[in-house]
Amino acid sequence: MPAATRARWAVIAATSLALVVTGCSSSSNSSSSGGTNSAGVVTAWWGDPQNPLEPANTNEVNGGAVLNMIFTGLVSYDPKTSKANNANADSITSTDQQNWTVKLKPGWKFSDGTPVTASSYVDAWNYGALVTNKQVNASFFGYIDGFNDVAPATGAPKAQTMSGLKVVDDNTFTVALSQKFSTWPQTLGYSAYYPLPKTFFSNHAGYLNQPIGNGPYEIASWTRSQKMQLRPNTQYSGTIKPQNGGIDLKVYTDTNAAYADLQSGNLDVDNGVPNSALKTIQSDLNGRYLNQPAGIIQTISFPLYQANWSTDNAKLVRQGISMAIDRATITKVVFTGTRTPATEWTSPVLGAAGGYQAGICGDACNYDPAKAKALIQQGGGIPGGQLTISYNADGPHKEWVDATCNSINNAMGNTTSCVGRPVGTFADFRNQITSKQMTGAFRTGWQMDYPLIQDFLQPVYTTDGSSNDSHYSNQQFDALVSQANAQPDPANSVKDFQTAEKMLATDMPAIPLWYQNGTVGWSSKVSNVMLDPFSVPVYTSITVK
Repeated sequence: MPAATRARWAVIAATSLALVVTGCSSSSNSSSSGGTNSAGVVTAWWGDPQNPLEPANTNEVNGGAVLNMIFTGLVSYDPKTSKANNANADSITSTDQQNWTVKLKPGWKFSDGTPVTASSYVDAWNYGALVTNKQVNASFFGYIDGFNDVAPATGAPKAQTMSGLKVVDDNTFTVALSQKFSTWPQTLGYSAYYPLPKTFFSNHAGYLNQPIGNGPYEIASWTRSQKMQLRPNTQYSGTIKPQNGGIDLKVYTDTNAAYADLQSGNLDVDNGVPNSALKTIQSDLNGRYLNQPAGIIQTISFPLYQANWSTDNAKLVRQGISMAIDRATITKVVFTGTRTPATEWTSPVLGAAGGYQAGICGDACNYDPAKAKALIQQGGGIPGGQLTISYNADGPHKEWVDATCNSINNAMGNTTSCVGRPVGTFADFRNQITSKQMTGAFRTGWQMDYPLIQDFLQPVYTTDGSSNDSHYSNQQFDALVSQANAQPDPANSVKDFQTAEKMLATDMPAIPLWYQNGTVGWSSKVSNVMLDPFSVPVYTSITVK
Protein backbone atom coordinates (compact mmCIF):
# COMPACT_ATOMS: atom_id res chain seq x y z
CA MET A 1 0.00 0.00 0.00
CA PRO A 2 1.11 2.86 -1.39
CA ALA A 3 1.55 2.77 0.52
CA ALA A 4 1.14 3.08 2.34
CA THR A 5 3.09 2.84 2.15
CA ARG A 6 2.66 9.35 7.41
CA ALA A 7 -2.44 15.13 16.50
CA ARG A 8 -2.47 16.47 13.23
CA TRP A 9 -1.18 19.95 12.76
CA ALA A 10 -2.92 23.08 11.63
CA VAL A 11 -1.69 24.71 8.45
CA ILE A 12 0.57 27.60 9.29
CA ALA A 13 -0.60 30.75 7.53
CA ALA A 14 2.04 33.26 8.62
CA THR A 15 3.97 35.10 5.94
CA SER A 16 7.22 33.67 7.26
CA LEU A 17 7.30 30.05 8.26
CA ALA A 18 10.12 28.22 10.01
CA LEU A 19 9.83 24.73 11.41
CA VAL A 20 11.49 24.62 14.78
CA VAL A 21 13.38 21.65 16.14
CA THR A 22 11.60 20.19 19.12
CA GLY A 23 12.45 17.09 21.02
CA CYS A 24 10.04 14.19 20.70
CA SER A 25 8.13 13.58 23.89
CA SER A 26 8.17 9.82 23.49
CA SER A 27 10.06 8.02 26.21
CA SER A 28 11.25 5.64 23.53
CA ASN A 29 13.85 8.19 22.53
CA SER A 30 15.53 8.21 25.89
CA SER A 31 18.25 5.88 27.00
CA SER A 32 17.15 2.29 27.46
CA SER A 33 16.28 1.24 30.97
CA GLY A 34 18.06 -1.31 33.12
CA GLY A 35 17.66 -4.94 32.18
CA THR A 36 17.88 -4.28 28.44
CA ASN A 37 20.53 -5.34 25.98
CA SER A 38 21.50 -2.40 23.77
CA ALA A 39 23.50 -4.77 21.54
CA GLY A 40 20.56 -7.11 21.05
CA VAL A 41 19.19 -7.52 17.53
CA VAL A 42 15.43 -7.42 16.87
CA THR A 43 13.88 -9.72 14.26
CA ALA A 44 10.86 -8.22 12.49
CA TRP A 45 8.30 -9.16 9.83
CA TRP A 46 8.82 -7.76 6.34
CA GLY A 47 7.81 -8.21 2.71
CA ASP A 48 9.80 -7.71 -0.47
CA PRO A 49 9.71 -4.09 -1.71
CA GLN A 50 8.32 -3.55 -5.19
CA ASN A 51 11.19 -1.46 -6.53
CA PRO A 52 14.87 -0.86 -5.78
CA LEU A 53 15.31 1.26 -2.67
CA GLU A 54 15.60 4.66 -4.31
CA PRO A 55 13.77 7.36 -2.33
CA ALA A 56 11.90 8.73 -5.33
CA ASN A 57 11.06 5.26 -6.61
CA THR A 58 9.40 3.84 -3.50
CA ASN A 59 5.71 4.40 -2.75
CA GLU A 60 4.76 1.23 -0.88
CA VAL A 61 5.07 0.27 2.77
CA ASN A 62 7.75 -2.45 2.65
CA GLY A 63 10.30 -0.32 0.85
CA GLY A 64 9.20 2.74 2.79
CA ALA A 65 9.87 1.07 6.14
CA VAL A 66 13.50 0.51 5.20
CA LEU A 67 14.02 3.96 3.69
CA ASN A 68 12.71 5.54 6.87
CA MET A 69 15.29 3.60 8.89
CA ILE A 70 18.30 4.36 6.71
CA PHE A 71 17.45 7.98 5.85
CA THR A 72 16.51 11.13 7.72
CA GLY A 73 15.05 14.00 5.74
CA LEU A 74 14.80 17.71 6.25
CA VAL A 75 11.78 17.09 8.46
CA SER A 76 10.74 14.14 10.58
CA TYR A 77 7.41 13.33 12.20
CA ASP A 78 6.93 12.79 15.90
CA PRO A 79 6.13 9.08 16.40
CA LYS A 80 3.29 9.87 18.78
CA THR A 81 1.73 13.00 17.31
CA SER A 82 3.06 13.24 13.72
CA LYS A 83 4.04 16.83 14.42
CA ALA A 84 6.61 18.03 11.89
CA ASN A 85 10.00 18.75 13.44
CA ASN A 86 13.13 19.87 11.69
CA ALA A 87 15.60 17.00 11.44
CA ASN A 88 18.43 17.51 8.93
CA ALA A 89 17.07 21.02 8.31
CA ASP A 90 18.05 23.85 10.62
CA SER A 91 15.32 26.06 9.16
CA ILE A 92 12.84 26.22 6.27
CA THR A 93 11.64 29.78 5.74
CA SER A 94 9.68 31.90 3.32
CA THR A 95 8.31 35.43 3.16
CA ASP A 96 5.67 34.63 0.54
CA GLN A 97 4.93 30.88 0.90
CA GLN A 98 6.27 30.34 -2.61
CA ASN A 99 10.02 30.99 -2.46
CA TRP A 100 11.75 29.00 0.27
CA THR A 101 15.21 28.95 1.80
CA VAL A 102 16.41 25.71 3.36
CA LYS A 103 19.36 25.70 5.75
CA LEU A 104 20.90 22.39 6.84
CA LYS A 105 22.45 21.50 10.16
CA PRO A 106 26.16 21.26 9.45
CA GLY A 107 28.22 18.14 10.05
CA TRP A 108 25.73 15.49 8.96
CA LYS A 109 27.17 12.51 7.09
CA PHE A 110 25.97 9.52 5.12
CA SER A 111 26.79 6.08 6.44
CA ASP A 112 29.76 5.90 4.03
CA GLY A 113 31.29 8.94 5.77
CA THR A 114 30.64 11.44 3.00
CA PRO A 115 29.00 14.76 3.91
CA VAL A 116 25.33 15.60 3.52
CA THR A 117 25.21 18.92 1.70
CA ALA A 118 22.70 21.12 -0.08
CA SER A 119 23.73 19.37 -3.31
CA SER A 120 22.72 16.04 -1.74
CA TYR A 121 19.14 17.28 -1.75
CA VAL A 122 19.16 19.29 -4.97
CA ASP A 123 20.77 16.45 -6.96
CA ALA A 124 18.38 13.89 -5.45
CA TRP A 125 15.29 15.96 -6.23
CA ASN A 126 16.42 16.65 -9.77
CA TYR A 127 17.06 12.95 -10.28
CA GLY A 128 13.65 12.07 -8.87
CA ALA A 129 11.85 14.53 -11.12
CA LEU A 130 13.61 13.76 -14.42
CA VAL A 131 11.19 11.76 -16.57
CA THR A 132 13.88 9.56 -18.11
CA ASN A 133 14.74 8.19 -14.66
CA LYS A 134 11.19 6.79 -14.39
CA GLN A 135 10.78 7.42 -10.67
CA VAL A 136 7.28 6.67 -9.37
CA ASN A 137 7.32 9.61 -6.94
CA ALA A 138 8.28 12.17 -9.60
CA SER A 139 5.01 14.05 -9.18
CA PHE A 140 5.96 15.02 -5.61
CA PHE A 141 8.31 17.57 -7.22
CA GLY A 142 5.55 18.92 -9.43
CA TYR A 143 5.27 22.29 -7.68
CA ILE A 144 8.94 23.18 -8.15
CA ASP A 145 9.63 25.64 -10.96
CA GLY A 146 10.98 23.86 -14.02
CA PHE A 147 9.33 20.53 -13.28
CA ASN A 148 7.46 20.55 -16.58
CA ASP A 149 10.75 20.99 -18.43
CA VAL A 150 12.30 17.87 -16.87
CA ALA A 151 9.07 15.88 -16.84
CA PRO A 152 6.93 16.92 -19.83
CA ALA A 153 3.65 15.13 -20.38
CA THR A 154 4.91 14.00 -23.78
CA GLY A 155 8.23 13.99 -25.55
CA ALA A 156 11.79 14.32 -24.33
CA PRO A 157 12.75 16.59 -21.43
CA LYS A 158 13.79 20.13 -22.31
CA ALA A 159 16.15 20.32 -19.32
CA GLN A 160 17.98 17.95 -16.99
CA THR A 161 17.47 19.98 -13.81
CA MET A 162 14.66 22.10 -12.37
CA SER A 163 15.13 25.85 -12.57
CA GLY A 164 13.53 26.29 -9.14
CA LEU A 165 16.39 24.59 -7.25
CA LYS A 166 19.54 26.56 -6.48
CA VAL A 167 22.51 25.63 -4.28
CA VAL A 168 23.67 28.68 -2.30
CA ASP A 169 26.44 27.03 -0.28
CA ASP A 170 27.18 23.64 1.26
CA ASN A 171 24.43 24.06 3.84
CA THR A 172 21.90 26.24 2.01
CA PHE A 173 19.64 25.87 -1.00
CA THR A 174 16.60 27.71 -2.29
CA VAL A 175 13.38 26.37 -3.77
CA ALA A 176 11.07 28.38 -6.02
CA LEU A 177 7.60 26.88 -6.35
CA SER A 178 5.24 27.48 -9.25
CA GLN A 179 2.52 28.68 -6.86
CA LYS A 180 2.01 29.42 -3.20
CA PHE A 181 2.03 26.21 -1.12
CA SER A 182 1.65 27.10 2.53
CA THR A 183 2.09 23.57 3.89
CA TRP A 184 5.01 22.61 1.67
CA PRO A 185 7.57 22.34 4.53
CA GLN A 186 5.34 19.86 6.32
CA THR A 187 5.52 17.46 3.37
CA LEU A 188 9.30 17.20 3.41
CA GLY A 189 9.54 14.25 5.78
CA TYR A 190 8.28 11.97 3.01
CA SER A 191 10.86 9.60 1.55
CA ALA A 192 10.72 11.14 -1.95
CA TYR A 193 12.54 14.16 -0.51
CA TYR A 194 15.45 12.28 1.09
CA PRO A 195 19.02 13.28 0.12
CA LEU A 196 21.32 11.02 -1.89
CA PRO A 197 25.07 10.40 -1.53
CA LYS A 198 27.44 11.04 -4.42
CA THR A 199 27.93 7.29 -4.88
CA PHE A 200 24.28 7.00 -5.94
CA PHE A 201 25.26 8.82 -9.13
CA SER A 202 28.85 7.60 -9.56
CA ASN A 203 28.13 3.92 -8.82
CA HIS A 204 24.40 3.47 -9.19
CA ALA A 205 24.55 -0.32 -9.38
CA GLY A 206 26.59 -0.42 -6.19
CA TYR A 207 24.09 1.80 -4.41
CA LEU A 208 21.15 -0.37 -5.51
CA ASN A 209 22.93 -3.45 -4.20
CA GLN A 210 23.47 -1.83 -0.79
CA PRO A 211 21.73 1.52 -0.38
CA ILE A 212 23.48 4.24 1.63
CA GLY A 213 21.59 6.80 3.71
CA ASN A 214 21.99 9.34 6.50
CA GLY A 215 19.55 7.80 8.98
CA PRO A 216 19.80 5.93 12.29
CA TYR A 217 20.50 2.56 10.62
CA GLU A 218 22.60 1.31 7.75
CA ILE A 219 22.13 -1.83 5.66
CA ALA A 220 24.71 -4.42 6.66
CA SER A 221 23.49 -7.13 4.27
CA TRP A 222 20.54 -7.88 2.04
CA THR A 223 19.52 -11.23 0.59
CA ARG A 224 16.58 -10.53 -1.69
CA SER A 225 13.32 -12.29 -0.86
CA GLN A 226 14.83 -13.56 2.40
CA LYS A 227 16.35 -11.11 4.83
CA MET A 228 17.81 -7.67 5.40
CA GLN A 229 20.17 -6.87 8.26
CA LEU A 230 20.22 -3.27 9.52
CA ARG A 231 22.69 -2.04 12.11
CA PRO A 232 23.07 1.33 13.89
CA ASN A 233 24.73 3.94 11.70
CA THR A 234 27.79 5.22 13.58
CA GLN A 235 27.82 8.35 11.38
CA TYR A 236 24.28 9.37 12.37
CA SER A 237 23.92 12.92 13.72
CA GLY A 238 20.21 12.89 14.55
CA THR A 239 18.62 12.90 17.98
CA ILE A 240 16.68 9.62 17.79
CA LYS A 241 19.31 6.94 18.36
CA PRO A 242 18.59 3.20 18.09
CA GLN A 243 18.05 1.56 21.47
CA ASN A 244 19.00 -1.84 20.06
CA GLY A 245 21.86 -3.46 18.18
CA GLY A 246 19.99 -3.60 14.91
CA ILE A 247 16.95 -4.91 13.07
CA ASP A 248 16.82 -8.12 11.05
CA LEU A 249 13.90 -7.94 8.64
CA LYS A 250 12.64 -11.38 7.63
CA VAL A 251 10.60 -11.77 4.43
CA TYR A 252 7.40 -13.79 4.80
CA THR A 253 5.03 -14.76 2.00
CA ASP A 254 2.51 -16.21 4.48
CA THR A 255 1.26 -14.07 7.36
CA ASN A 256 0.19 -17.17 9.28
CA ALA A 257 3.75 -18.50 9.15
CA ALA A 258 5.03 -15.21 10.53
CA TYR A 259 2.51 -15.30 13.37
CA ALA A 260 3.50 -18.87 14.20
CA ASP A 261 7.13 -17.75 14.40
CA LEU A 262 6.10 -14.89 16.67
CA GLN A 263 4.36 -17.28 19.04
CA SER A 264 7.31 -19.67 19.08
CA GLY A 265 9.85 -16.92 19.73
CA ASN A 266 11.47 -17.06 16.29
CA LEU A 267 10.20 -13.57 15.43
CA ASP A 268 10.19 -10.53 17.72
CA VAL A 269 7.92 -8.02 15.98
CA ASP A 270 4.97 -8.80 13.69
CA ASN A 271 3.00 -5.92 12.18
CA GLY A 272 1.53 -8.15 9.47
CA VAL A 273 -0.79 -9.98 11.86
CA PRO A 274 -3.24 -12.26 9.98
CA ASN A 275 -6.94 -11.61 10.38
CA SER A 276 -7.39 -15.17 11.68
CA ALA A 277 -5.34 -14.28 14.77
CA LEU A 278 -7.23 -11.14 15.80
CA LYS A 279 -9.77 -12.91 17.99
CA THR A 280 -7.14 -14.63 20.14
CA ILE A 281 -4.04 -12.46 19.85
CA GLN A 282 -4.41 -10.80 23.26
CA SER A 283 -4.39 -14.14 25.05
CA ASP A 284 -1.92 -15.74 22.63
CA LEU A 285 0.67 -13.07 23.40
CA ASN A 286 -0.25 -12.30 27.02
CA GLY A 287 -1.16 -8.74 26.12
CA ARG A 288 1.90 -8.00 23.98
CA TYR A 289 -0.26 -6.43 21.28
CA LEU A 290 -1.24 -2.94 20.11
CA ASN A 291 -4.34 -1.99 18.16
CA GLN A 292 -4.58 1.76 17.53
CA PRO A 293 -6.01 4.14 14.91
CA ALA A 294 -3.71 4.94 12.02
CA GLY A 295 -3.73 7.15 8.96
CA ILE A 296 -4.72 4.31 6.64
CA ILE A 297 -7.74 3.73 4.42
CA GLN A 298 -8.45 0.58 2.42
CA THR A 299 -10.17 0.86 -0.95
CA ILE A 300 -11.14 -1.06 -4.06
CA SER A 301 -10.00 0.63 -7.27
CA PHE A 302 -11.05 0.18 -10.87
CA PRO A 303 -8.96 0.24 -14.06
CA LEU A 304 -10.40 3.35 -15.67
CA TYR A 305 -7.88 2.92 -18.49
CA GLN A 306 -10.04 0.00 -19.67
CA ALA A 307 -12.80 1.20 -22.01
CA ASN A 308 -15.56 -0.81 -20.35
CA TRP A 309 -14.80 0.76 -16.95
CA SER A 310 -14.51 4.37 -18.16
CA THR A 311 -18.03 5.08 -19.43
CA ASP A 312 -20.70 7.18 -17.71
CA ASN A 313 -22.73 4.01 -17.18
CA ALA A 314 -19.75 2.39 -15.46
CA LYS A 315 -19.90 5.17 -12.85
CA LEU A 316 -23.35 3.89 -11.88
CA VAL A 317 -22.01 0.34 -11.71
CA ARG A 318 -19.17 1.42 -9.41
CA GLN A 319 -21.60 3.30 -7.17
CA GLY A 320 -23.82 0.24 -7.06
CA ILE A 321 -20.93 -2.06 -6.16
CA SER A 322 -20.06 0.28 -3.30
CA MET A 323 -23.64 0.15 -1.99
CA ALA A 324 -23.58 -3.66 -2.16
CA ILE A 325 -20.75 -3.93 0.40
CA ASP A 326 -21.86 -4.52 3.99
CA ARG A 327 -18.94 -2.72 5.62
CA ALA A 328 -20.34 -2.89 9.14
CA THR A 329 -20.64 -6.67 9.16
CA ILE A 330 -17.29 -7.27 7.46
CA THR A 331 -15.37 -5.03 9.85
CA LYS A 332 -17.02 -6.70 12.83
CA VAL A 333 -16.77 -10.34 11.75
CA VAL A 334 -13.57 -10.40 9.72
CA PHE A 335 -11.52 -7.71 11.41
CA THR A 336 -12.70 -7.96 15.04
CA GLY A 337 -12.84 -4.23 15.61
CA THR A 338 -9.52 -3.31 13.95
CA ARG A 339 -11.31 -1.51 11.12
CA THR A 340 -14.03 1.14 10.95
CA PRO A 341 -16.41 1.49 7.96
CA ALA A 342 -15.30 4.35 5.74
CA THR A 343 -17.63 7.15 4.71
CA GLU A 344 -15.10 9.18 2.70
CA TRP A 345 -11.56 8.94 1.26
CA THR A 346 -9.22 10.26 3.99
CA SER A 347 -8.88 9.20 7.64
CA PRO A 348 -10.43 10.22 10.96
CA VAL A 349 -6.93 10.67 12.41
CA LEU A 350 -6.76 13.97 10.51
CA GLY A 351 -9.53 15.40 12.66
CA ALA A 352 -11.95 18.07 11.49
CA ALA A 353 -9.27 20.78 11.34
CA GLY A 354 -7.10 18.53 9.21
CA GLY A 355 -9.84 17.85 6.68
CA TYR A 356 -11.70 14.74 7.78
CA GLN A 357 -15.46 15.07 7.28
CA ALA A 358 -17.57 11.99 7.84
CA GLY A 359 -20.19 11.19 5.23
CA ILE A 360 -18.73 12.90 2.15
CA CYS A 361 -19.32 9.67 0.24
CA GLY A 362 -23.05 9.98 0.96
CA ASP A 363 -25.48 7.21 0.01
CA ALA A 364 -22.86 5.51 -2.15
CA CYS A 365 -21.14 4.24 0.99
CA ASN A 366 -24.34 3.12 2.72
CA TYR A 367 -25.25 -0.56 2.48
CA ASP A 368 -28.40 -0.80 0.38
CA PRO A 369 -28.50 -4.08 -1.59
CA ALA A 370 -31.74 -3.34 -3.42
CA LYS A 371 -30.56 0.06 -4.67
CA ALA A 372 -27.14 -1.43 -5.42
CA LYS A 373 -28.62 -4.02 -7.75
CA ALA A 374 -30.80 -1.42 -9.46
CA LEU A 375 -27.84 0.92 -10.07
CA ILE A 376 -25.68 -1.89 -11.46
CA GLN A 377 -28.47 -2.94 -13.79
CA GLN A 378 -29.13 0.69 -14.80
CA GLY A 379 -25.46 0.96 -15.73
CA GLY A 380 -25.66 -2.06 -18.00
CA GLY A 381 -24.36 -4.63 -15.54
CA ILE A 382 -20.86 -5.50 -14.40
CA PRO A 383 -18.44 -5.16 -17.34
CA GLY A 384 -17.59 -8.61 -18.64
CA GLY A 385 -20.41 -10.13 -16.61
CA GLN A 386 -18.32 -10.81 -13.51
CA LEU A 387 -16.45 -8.62 -11.02
CA THR A 388 -12.99 -9.82 -10.05
CA ILE A 389 -11.19 -8.27 -7.08
CA SER A 390 -7.44 -8.82 -7.33
CA TYR A 391 -5.25 -8.90 -4.22
CA ASN A 392 -1.77 -10.01 -3.17
CA ALA A 393 -1.95 -13.51 -1.73
CA ASP A 394 1.04 -12.99 0.58
CA GLY A 395 -1.00 -10.52 2.65
CA PRO A 396 -4.05 -11.03 4.92
CA HIS A 397 -6.64 -10.23 2.26
CA LYS A 398 -8.38 -13.41 1.12
CA GLU A 399 -10.91 -13.47 3.95
CA TRP A 400 -12.16 -9.92 3.51
CA VAL A 401 -12.14 -10.12 -0.29
CA ASP A 402 -14.24 -13.27 -0.11
CA ALA A 403 -16.60 -11.58 2.38
CA THR A 404 -16.87 -8.52 0.13
CA CYS A 405 -17.67 -10.69 -2.88
CA ASN A 406 -20.26 -12.61 -0.85
CA SER A 407 -21.93 -9.33 0.05
CA ILE A 408 -21.98 -8.23 -3.61
CA ASN A 409 -23.21 -11.65 -4.74
CA ASN A 410 -26.05 -11.56 -2.21
CA ALA A 411 -27.11 -8.14 -3.46
CA MET A 412 -27.04 -9.31 -7.07
CA GLY A 413 -28.75 -12.63 -6.33
CA ASN A 414 -25.98 -14.46 -8.17
CA THR A 415 -23.25 -16.44 -6.43
CA THR A 416 -20.75 -15.81 -9.23
CA SER A 417 -21.20 -12.06 -9.74
CA CYS A 418 -17.96 -11.43 -7.85
CA VAL A 419 -14.87 -13.57 -7.22
CA GLY A 420 -11.48 -12.92 -5.66
CA ARG A 421 -8.38 -13.04 -7.84
CA PRO A 422 -5.21 -13.77 -5.85
CA VAL A 423 -1.78 -12.68 -7.15
CA GLY A 424 1.20 -14.47 -5.62
CA THR A 425 3.30 -11.69 -4.08
CA PHE A 426 2.93 -8.03 -3.22
CA ALA A 427 5.68 -7.10 -5.69
CA ASP A 428 3.99 -9.01 -8.53
CA PHE A 429 0.63 -7.53 -7.63
CA ARG A 430 1.95 -3.97 -7.61
CA ASN A 431 3.79 -4.53 -10.88
CA GLN A 432 0.54 -5.61 -12.54
CA ILE A 433 -1.12 -2.44 -11.27
CA THR A 434 1.62 -0.03 -12.31
CA SER A 435 1.93 -1.65 -15.74
CA LYS A 436 -1.85 -1.22 -16.27
CA GLN A 437 -2.54 -4.95 -16.59
CA MET A 438 -5.69 -4.96 -14.47
CA THR A 439 -8.96 -5.71 -16.23
CA GLY A 440 -11.17 -5.76 -13.14
CA ALA A 441 -11.25 -4.27 -9.65
CA PHE A 442 -8.24 -4.54 -7.36
CA ARG A 443 -7.32 -3.97 -3.73
CA THR A 444 -5.76 -0.62 -2.95
CA GLY A 445 -5.05 1.32 0.19
CA TRP A 446 -3.35 4.48 1.32
CA GLN A 447 -1.04 4.92 4.25
CA MET A 448 -0.47 8.63 4.70
CA ASP A 449 2.96 10.01 3.91
CA TYR A 450 2.26 13.06 6.06
CA PRO A 451 -0.92 14.00 7.94
CA LEU A 452 -2.54 16.44 5.51
CA ILE A 453 -5.77 15.96 3.57
CA GLN A 454 -3.70 16.92 0.53
CA ASP A 455 -1.74 13.67 0.85
CA PHE A 456 -4.88 11.54 0.77
CA LEU A 457 -6.19 13.21 -2.39
CA GLN A 458 -3.46 14.66 -4.60
CA PRO A 459 -1.11 11.63 -5.06
CA VAL A 460 -4.02 9.21 -5.43
CA TYR A 461 -6.65 11.01 -7.50
CA THR A 462 -5.09 13.88 -9.48
CA THR A 463 -4.46 13.14 -13.14
CA ASP A 464 -0.71 12.61 -12.84
CA GLY A 465 -0.65 11.56 -9.19
CA SER A 466 2.20 9.22 -8.29
CA SER A 467 -0.21 6.66 -6.79
CA ASN A 468 -3.20 7.17 -9.10
CA ASP A 469 -3.61 3.42 -9.67
CA SER A 470 -7.03 3.76 -11.32
CA HIS A 471 -5.73 6.47 -13.70
CA TYR A 472 -8.67 8.67 -12.76
CA SER A 473 -8.69 12.09 -14.43
CA ASN A 474 -10.98 15.02 -13.68
CA GLN A 475 -9.73 18.50 -14.61
CA GLN A 476 -12.07 20.20 -12.14
CA PHE A 477 -10.76 17.98 -9.34
CA ASP A 478 -7.17 18.80 -10.32
CA ALA A 479 -7.89 22.54 -10.37
CA LEU A 480 -9.47 22.47 -6.91
CA VAL A 481 -6.47 20.61 -5.48
CA SER A 482 -4.11 23.26 -6.85
CA GLN A 483 -6.40 26.00 -5.51
CA ALA A 484 -6.45 24.34 -2.08
CA ASN A 485 -2.67 24.11 -1.94
CA ALA A 486 -2.38 27.82 -2.70
CA GLN A 487 -4.74 28.90 0.07
CA PRO A 488 -2.85 30.70 2.86
CA ASP A 489 -5.77 30.19 5.23
CA PRO A 490 -5.99 26.61 6.57
CA ALA A 491 -9.78 26.57 6.83
CA ASN A 492 -10.23 27.65 3.22
CA SER A 493 -7.65 25.12 2.07
CA VAL A 494 -9.54 22.33 3.77
CA LYS A 495 -12.84 23.48 2.25
CA ASP A 496 -11.38 23.37 -1.26
CA PHE A 497 -10.01 19.89 -0.70
CA GLN A 498 -13.38 18.69 0.61
CA THR A 499 -15.16 20.16 -2.40
CA ALA A 500 -12.80 18.17 -4.60
CA GLU A 501 -13.34 15.06 -2.51
CA LYS A 502 -17.11 15.22 -3.06
CA MET A 503 -16.50 14.61 -6.78
CA LEU A 504 -15.16 11.17 -5.91
CA ALA A 505 -18.61 10.15 -4.65
CA THR A 506 -20.00 10.58 -8.16
CA ASP A 507 -17.02 9.38 -10.18
CA MET A 508 -16.12 6.57 -7.72
CA PRO A 509 -12.65 5.73 -9.10
CA ALA A 510 -12.08 3.86 -5.85
CA ILE A 511 -14.58 2.54 -3.31
CA PRO A 512 -13.83 3.50 0.32
CA LEU A 513 -14.02 0.34 2.43
CA TRP A 514 -12.72 0.96 5.95
CA TYR A 515 -10.24 2.89 8.02
CA GLN A 516 -7.51 0.61 9.27
CA ASN A 517 -5.96 0.50 12.70
CA GLY A 518 -2.31 -0.22 13.11
CA THR A 519 -1.67 -3.57 14.79
CA VAL A 520 1.52 -5.15 16.05
CA GLY A 521 2.40 -8.11 18.24
CA TRP A 522 5.76 -8.79 19.83
CA SER A 523 7.65 -11.55 21.61
CA SER A 524 8.64 -11.72 25.27
CA LYS A 525 12.24 -10.99 24.24
CA VAL A 526 11.62 -7.31 23.44
CA SER A 527 10.08 -4.22 25.05
CA ASN A 528 9.16 -0.63 24.21
CA VAL A 529 7.28 -1.59 21.03
CA MET A 530 5.14 1.23 19.68
CA LEU A 531 3.48 2.19 16.40
CA ASP A 532 3.65 5.61 14.85
CA PRO A 533 0.47 7.18 13.39
CA PHE A 534 1.40 5.62 10.05
CA SER A 535 1.10 2.14 11.67
CA VAL A 536 4.84 1.45 11.29
CA PRO A 537 6.81 0.13 14.28
CA VAL A 538 9.16 2.71 15.78
CA TYR A 539 12.16 0.44 15.33
CA THR A 540 14.62 2.75 17.08
CA SER A 541 12.69 2.53 20.36
CA ILE A 542 12.58 -1.28 20.61
CA THR A 543 14.81 -2.75 23.29
CA VAL A 544 15.98 -6.33 23.70
CA LYS A 545 15.82 -7.91 27.14
